[in-house]
Amino acid sequence: MNLPAALFTPSWPAELELAYARQGDRTIPVHRRHLGPLRVQKHLHAEGPEVCQHIIVHPPGGIAGGDRLDIRARAGEASWVQLTSPGAAKWYRASAPAHQAIHLDIRPGATLEWLPQETILYDGAQAELHTRIDLHGDARLFHWDIVALGRPAAGERFASGHFQARLDIRRDDALIWHERQRIIGGDGLLDSPIGLAGAPVFATLIATGEIDPELLERCRERSCQGRGDLTQLPGLVLARCLAPEALQARAWLIELWRLLRPALLGREAKPPRIWST
Repeated sequence: MNLPAALFTPSWPAELELAYARQGDRTIPVHRRHLGPLRVQKHLHAEGPEVCQHIIVHPPGGIAGGDRLDIRARAGEASWVQLTSPGAAKWYRASAPAHQAIHLDIRPGATLEWLPQETILYDGAQAELHTRIDLHGDARLFHWDIVALGRPAAGERFASGHFQARLDIRRDDALIWHERQRIIGGDGLLDSPIGLAGAPVFATLIATGEIDPELLERCRERSCQGRGDLTQLPGLVLARCLAPEALQARAWLIELWRLLRPALLGREAKPPRIWST
């Protein structure tokens, strides 16, 4: 029997919904729902019971045109959640956009660390990302992202396609950070000195809180083997870098995390084992 072509679609929707709560001295998962190819591995307490770590896994290994990923995580009052990934997220060449939506909700007294590994955009990828973060009361956030355009090791530039991203951070419904990015493959911005200056990798770190001038200078002494700097904004620490390779940008972010985490979150930085595998 020949079925109508309309019944077949190349898109692959995926949803992941997580929630965490503090019970005594422990942070534990209290809700997990998934649809399609998004999962979390077994939760870990590698730093002790207070910090609950989850590794978000996308089993297909890549994101193609038409795919939609929707991730929602809620850190309950006084909980501490650390979310990361086992490897790079790959966005493939496509004839249609692929989408990713992330919503992080952090309740009073809670801490959420969003520390994924890099996002790699193949030439011709059409990636559209939207991240919304809601902070309540004295909630704390440590967030980074790394974007690699093309695959320089394979001689591939980001000559076609597009990348667009939107990031909104609110505290008690008041917008404290809004950012929009749009990069077109092959555009002059990629090589312009007022754009990416030929660097195929860019990274951003945003953390809530304030640090003293001495620590700010110590952070600025760390090189990302490209162009990188930090600034203190009211209630937010912001860091950015341009780098020739994703590994260099990631190493720079980890170094900053090691320095900033004790000052902003009051806990020594212990890198997840998955980063070393």
